[in-house]
Amino acid sequence: MSDLFAKREPDAPLAERMRPRTLDEVVGQQHLLGPGKPLRLAFEAGKPHSMILWGPPGVGKTTLARLMAQGFDAEFIAISAVLAGVREIREAVARAETVLQQSGRRTILFVDEVHRFNKSQQDAFLPFVEQGLVTFIGATTENPSFEVNSALLSRAAVYVLQPLTDAELAALIDRVINKSLFSFNLLDSARDSLVACADGDARRLLNLVEQVATAAAQAGQTDVDEAFVRQTLTQSLRRFDKGGDAFYDQISALHKSVRGSAPDAALYWLVRMLDGGADPLYLGRRLIRMAVEDIGLADARALRMALDACETYERLGSPEGELALAEATLYLAVAAKSNAAYVAYNRARELVRGDKSRPVPEHLRNAPTKLMKDLGYGREYRYAHDEDGAYAAGENYFPDGLPPERFYEPVGRGLEAKIGERLEALRALDREAVRKRRGDGGS
Repeated sequence: MSDLFAKREPDAPLAERMRPRTLDEVVGQQHLLGPGKPLRLAFEAGKPHSMILWGPPGVGKTTLARLMAQGFDAEFIAISAVLAGVREIREAVARAETVLQQSGRRTILFVDEVHRFNKSQQDAFLPFVEQGLVTFIGATTENPSFEVNSALLSRAAVYVLQPLTDAELAALIDRVINKSLFSFNLLDSARDSLVACADGDARRLLNLVEQVATAAAQAGQTDVDEAFVRQTLTQSLRRFDKGGDAFYDQISALHKSVRGSAPDAALYWLVRMLDGGADPLYLGRRLIRMAVEDIGLADARALRMALDACETYERLGSPEGELALAEATLYLAVAAKSNAAYVAYNRARELVRGDKSRPVPEHLRNAPTKLMKDLGYGREYRYAHDEDGAYAAGENYFPDGLPPERFYEPVGRGLEAKIGERLEALRALDREAVRKRRGDGGS
């Protein structure tokens, strides 16, 4: 069997061999690396600064950190928050001190998956960032606003890295071909299939390309088409692409199964999508949408269940966290259904969109100053807690001149059945209050 990658470091994975050696070799992230953009300017100025690189896997976070160390002639120390603790942080700091004393060189401390560090671990290297002993570069796939200490966040610029576009991924394949690392012809259909499967992840793309290359060599395949790619990557190729019909068809089937109170079918489609490579947290977000749109106040616990499932997955990861998503799917499927809140929201939005901008009635305005009180703000407002049953019967909370609307109509299922009874009782009080008001006015 011929070795397709014999020209350069045959034992190294293709993704490693294709890792950019210069800034100009980086594919994507032109909003940060293009002329006049922030990271390009930092490289050109030769002045490193602490930063957090936030983005999905395979978009160049580690590569950029390594290029910075190279460009700034700095010592590069990399630790993973998944495996490291305070001891590893102290060892990295000690090494940075030694390098500074012996050679005068600064150190870039790269922390991968920095969101996995707890507060005390993040605090452990904060003083050394403040002293300037190390330039901190953190990489994270999670929103740093929620996962990184505010003290550290305030000392680091946050740069958002984007998934690679289809055109950028295709350019990466062209780069591999131009380096003559293939010994076969990759047809356009195969290229498109690989790009779709990579889903914006350059590392994943190169790993898939390497798998196809190995399979082609074993099969003696000269022309590689889409069928060969799909056959080769049966286990790793998504059974749908992010923007394809099959993906949205399966999402639709999952949503409609939940809406239709079919727990077994809902579970089937959830597992199908997980097995096909769908992002579990994307499915979690869809479950949250289902809880809001199709269950609503008929079972207010459904939303909390969906949110908890996402949080549990974030803590446990795959495959354990997927059980929480399955549990939430089953709960949503068997829960009482109501789209009344969804319908009410759309009705209100439609009215507001087509209506003029009406002022807030004076009795509903806040009056924190004497001037506002003198202007009548808050006058004649009825404090509901001082009324019988904590309800100001007959009070109007809509803008003046806008007839009261009834957007929300609870269904007779689940909790909304009782909500409906409650609203009907309050409306009866309103009608009685209006009747008495008119009677008083007519006397």
